Amino acid sequence: MDVNRSATPPDRDGGRAAAGCTPPPDATADTVPTGPPPGEARTDVDIERLGRLLGDPGLAWFVDRVRQRMARGRPLTGSVTLSDPEESQRRAADRLLGRAPRSSGSLGIRLAGVDEILRRSGVSPDGLAVAVVALTGPVILHAETRNREERAWEEAYAPLGILDAQLARWAGRIRSDGLVRRLARTPEAAGPLVEAAVRALRALPASPPTSRATFAARNLSGAHALDEGTPLATLVLSGIRCLTGYPDGSGAQWRREAWASAGLLRDDLSSTVLTLNLRGTPPLDWMADAGEPAVLTLRSLTRRAPVASVPMTGTVYICENPAVLSAAADTLGPACPSMVCLQGQPSAAALTLLCDLSLQGARLLYHGDFDWGGVRIAAALARSVPWRPWRYTAADYRAAVTAVADAPDLTGPPAATPWDPALAVALAECGVRVEEETVLDDLLRDLGPGSR
Repeated sequence: MDVNRSATPPDRDGGRAAAGCTPPPDATADTVPTGPPPGEARTDVDIERLGRLLGDPGLAWFVDRVRQRMARGRPLTGSVTLSDPEESQRRAADRLLGRAPRSSGSLGIRLAGVDEILRRSGVSPDGLAVAVVALTGPVILHAETRNREERAWEEAYAPLGILDAQLARWAGRIRSDGLVRRLARTPEAAGPLVEAAVRALRALPASPPTSRATFAARNLSGAHALDEGTPLATLVLSGIRCLTGYPDGSGAQWRREAWASAGLLRDDLSSTVLTLNLRGTPPLDWMADAGEPAVLTLRSLTRRAPVASVPMTGTVYICENPAVLSAAADTLGPACPSMVCLQGQPSAAALTLLCDLSLQGARLLYHGDFDWGGVRIAAALARSVPWRPWRYTAADYRAAVTAVADAPDLTGPPAATPWDPALAVALAECGVRVEEETVLDDLLRDLGPGSR
């Protein structure tokens, strides 16, 4: 009967019997046997007789239990028990202990009894621990294994030490939350993963924005190093969110926008920005003459500079929602001042355009939704380009709340409003959201000829 085919239950110490008695790998510097040094112990052990005593397959479970106790650094006292032994296991134990056969119940073996047999018979004068080492090889202490593994993990995390203060919080978080351990599984795999992530993050944000594949080819192991679903892409994206302050989210669109916040794009055509009455190229001039919105791609913004010139007024109005820009085109047409619409979180194309206009001397005025998501968008934009509030202060919000009936409640966690700290306070106090479309008439009056 094959006695190694089924796992055995826990012994009284909480250990679990192994299915067989396979010798461990060769000893290393961290291999620590219990009892006298292996070299000395083996000299006095009668290997041939020991094989007959403890080498029976029916005692494999017993030897494994002893090894487990030794590996945990526990004394070999008390008993080990097998709750549902096979007949061959009963016979082997009875022969070892020289006792009458039993046909039912659990099978227990006192460790001190076996130790005494080995010493008294001269098979192993130093006892059970040395006999097990002689029979199956040195025992690696669990504590040493854990210490060695922790040292290896510390070495894997070492590249995080060269990150600047902006990413220090992220470095601390991934050490504590287990992200790297989940992605890499072993410290041997984690080391190259962390080193590559650090190399990528130190090269970000990319300026000018570029495709993810091009960036990976230039800075990492190849164009596919940051492909979706790879451990490296997951780790780098986690760092990007800390680097750029991009808000939490999920889904393919969110990931594309999060990558784009650091200047890494799926391609240079997917990132776009919606504009009205910007000039500087024949197509833009033609659209501005007609007072019609135009969509610019990142490719058009980076292949020739500047694509758009600073408007004659020197002012560019920025809004969050396309409905505002569309209404401005409908109402004012060619007479409307230059506008840029973010359509949510600022895209790489929007940031490239606005940075370019700002460097040319344009004055940027911004308005967005009065809610926590809206102020996060505004804060994200402020990290890249300077802007001034356009009806986007605490006073403007309180006035809008007074004029709006049945405004929806605010949702999501609060956010800071550095351009006007009182706005965050007002939002928390009033607890309602005011969308741009709600104050559209006020915005259009600002854009009209009589207000400029």
